[in-house]
Amino acid sequence: MTDSKKVPRRISQTVLNSLKGGVVPRIGLPYITVGRKSEIEALLRDVDMIADGGASFRFIVGRYGSGKSFLLQTIRNYVMDRGFIVADADLSPERRLQGTRGQGLATYRELISNLSTKTKPEGGALTLVLDRWISAVQTEAMQESGLSAGDPALAAATDRKIFAVTSSVSELVHGFEFAKLLSAYYRAYTEDDDETKAKVARWFRGEYTLKSEAREALGVSIIITDDDWYDYIKLFAAFFRLAGYSGLMIMVDELVNLYKIVNTVTRQNNYEKMLTMYNDALQGKARYLGIIMGATPQALEDKRRGIFSYEALRSRLAEGRFSRPGTRDLLAPVIRLEPLTAEEMLVLCEKLADMHAGLYGYENDIGTGELADFIKAEYERIGADTNITPREVIRDFIELLDLKYQHPGTDIASLLRSDGFTYAASEAVSDDKDAAFAEFEI
Repeated sequence: MTDSKKVPRRISQTVLNSLKGGVVPRIGLPYITVGRKSEIEALLRDVDMIADGGASFRFIVGRYGSGKSFLLQTIRNYVMDRGFIVADADLSPERRLQGTRGQGLATYRELISNLSTKTKPEGGALTLVLDRWISAVQTEAMQESGLSAGDPALAAATDRKIFAVTSSVSELVHGFEFAKLLSAYYRAYTEDDDETKAKVARWFRGEYTLKSEAREALGVSIIITDDDWYDYIKLFAAFFRLAGYSGLMIMVDELVNLYKIVNTVTRQNNYEKMLTMYNDALQGKARYLGIIMGATPQALEDKRRGIFSYEALRSRLAEGRFSRPGTRDLLAPVIRLEPLTAEEMLVLCEKLADMHAGLYGYENDIGTGELADFIKAEYERIGADTNITPREVIRDFIELLDLKYQHPGTDIASLLRSDGFTYAASEAVSDDKDAAFAEFEI
């Protein structure tokens, strides 16, 4: 287990502030990860398959605050360490899988904008990847030929290697134009033509809205649209592999926004797009590509408006007769998050207490007994057996740590007995129920 007392202060600050605000931190997750070992191992098996040229599609299903986003972020960090490029996006009313007013293209743009690598984990890695690919090809050509930089023969050797990559990509759907633009970027790179590089990057980001505009700028008569954006995700996955990465992992969260679409035809069109992506992954039509989507149980299972309202998806994703809480099939397309146990939450609170003490420079004197009392108080709330989530427990605990630090002499036991904590606890459960019902509103 990682020694949380040695957590850098910058990471501790980010982790504690994020968790108290109810969001998942982008950094520092290994210091606070508990539970989910089986789920992580199952997803990492997919990663090995993707790196070998396969593809995978998984759904992570859990209630708000259950740790769904935390698991996605954990996997994101794992796969970047293994040489993958990662792209993530949250769906919204403006970002869908399919749309008539650019909503599908908006999701593509978000994914490409968020392209991340181990050395650029904050996103925006597209041009970095392109530049490094060309630089690596030039270096490889130099090593193989023994030629020096500036030698015309070296440029010809590099051209041949670039052509080999673009030829491989050109065999895929829309690959010819994609390869043509890769070649244009390479020429602009070698000629220090930043304007053309910017135009090509703009095309790759899906920012041209008119074919005439793209034709005038780059000499191609095609643009990325709502209908075909996923084809370009597959192209990028193939190209990234040829560029020296392990593959591409895309993560799409907040599928509940598809469930909330009022128009039945529009909602079904989005589920049809999801089915296409799912079938591509499982039938071998995509390579070096992993897709993980996050959803709430209602967004998946509701047979009137959820994913299960689309029969072709329901028949593929529904659990078999033998899977049940405690014995879930983690090799199935859908991974349902079981609640963290009280014991796992106690371990997490120990980690957070150490991290808090290290950040603010005091000795952590909270004993296991006090932590157990806190966990017991949280899990004894009315309705906690079905409504409590890790997000609520973590938020409450960090608040207790903050209060204890700001008011020396105060102990956990007295704070737990306070009327304020009791009132806040009951309100939290009530709010969680309201949030659950809110999912059914239009």
